[in-house]
Amino acid sequence: MNFYSDLVKQKALELGFHLVGIAAVEGLDVNNQERLAKWIALGFHASMGWMDSPKRHSPELIMPEVQSVICVALNYYTPHQHSQEDEYGKISRYAWGRDYHKIMHKSLKALTNWLESLEPGIKGRYYADTGPVQDKVWAQRAGIGWISKNSNLITRKYGSWVFLGEVLTNLRLAPDKPHTQHCGSCNLCLQACPTNAITQPFIVDANRCIAYHTIENQDEQLPEMIIPHLHGWVAGCDICQDVCPWNQRFAQETNVVDFQPYAGNLAPKLEELASISDKDWDRQFTASALRRVKPKMLRRNARANIKKSSNTSKT
Repeated sequence: MNFYSDLVKQKALELGFHLVGIAAVEGLDVNNQERLAKWIALGFHASMGWMDSPKRHSPELIMPEVQSVICVALNYYTPHQHSQEDEYGKISRYAWGRDYHKIMHKSLKALTNWLESLEPGIKGRYYADTGPVQDKVWAQRAGIGWISKNSNLITRKYGSWVFLGEVLTNLRLAPDKPHTQHCGSCNLCLQACPTNAITQPFIVDANRCIAYHTIENQDEQLPEMIIPHLHGWVAGCDICQDVCPWNQRFAQETNVVDFQPYAGNLAPKLEELASISDKDWDRQFTASALRRVKPKMLRRNARANIKKSSNTSKT
C-alpha cells in the first residue's frame, strides 16, 4: 500500500502537478455532510442545483468500489495586476490564460491511465471541477491545504491560487494526514467583500457573490444590489483572494506557460465587451475558461459596469 502510494505521488509530480495527497474514503466526516445540507437548505447555492447531488456526499455513488481519492493541485498564479481605470473590465485571474480544464484533464487522464496499468483490476476516474466531487473537502482530507473563511482552499506553498483535481480509485492507498486550519483570527476576506457575500467565517452566500452572478447567473439582468459593487468585474471576482495574507506572502509565479494571460484578458475595454458580437466572442475566447460566460452574459456584465460608472459620475 505504501509502495504504491509513493509511486502515485512521484508520478503526479512528474506529470507537472505541484501538490499531491491521498485521502481514504472510509471514515468520511459526517459533520461536513451536515454543513453542506444546511448550506443548501438556506438557499446559499442560488441556482447551482448540481451542488445538491447525492453523489457529492457519497463517492461510492460515482464508483461503488472506490477506496482512495488521489488529490492534486496546480498553481496558476501570474504576477500581473488588474487595471483600476473605470474604462477597463476585470477578469478573474484563473481565466486569464488557457482553459484549466483542458490542462488538468490531460494530466489527470495520463495519471489515471498509468495507475490502471500498474496491475489488472485497478480502476480510476478523474475529475477537475467537472463532476459531483467536493474538490476542496477532499483536498483538505488529503493534506493539500485547508478550506478558508472565504471557502477557497489555501495551500501553504501557493496560497489559494491553485486548481484542484482528483482521481477516484479502487486501490487502497496510504492516506495522508488531513490539513489543519490556519486562518486564525484574520477576517480580511470578510471585511473586503463589497456585497457581504461571506455572511460569516466559512459561509458564502452565492446570491450575494459577484463571482456567482458574473459567471453562473444567466438572468437577463444582474440584481440591482450587485451592480453598485461590481467595480469592473465582468467574469469572476478575486477581491477576497487578493487581500488574503497567505496569497500576498506565498503566491509564486506558475511554471505552466498556458496560464499566462491571453492578449486582451488583462484589461479588456468595457465598451468593447458591452457590444461584443457572438463571432468576436468566439474568436477572442477560444480555448478559454471564459467560454462559460456566454456572449450575452458578458455583454450584460459589461453594461452593468458602465451603468454603475455612469450613475456614479452623475452624483
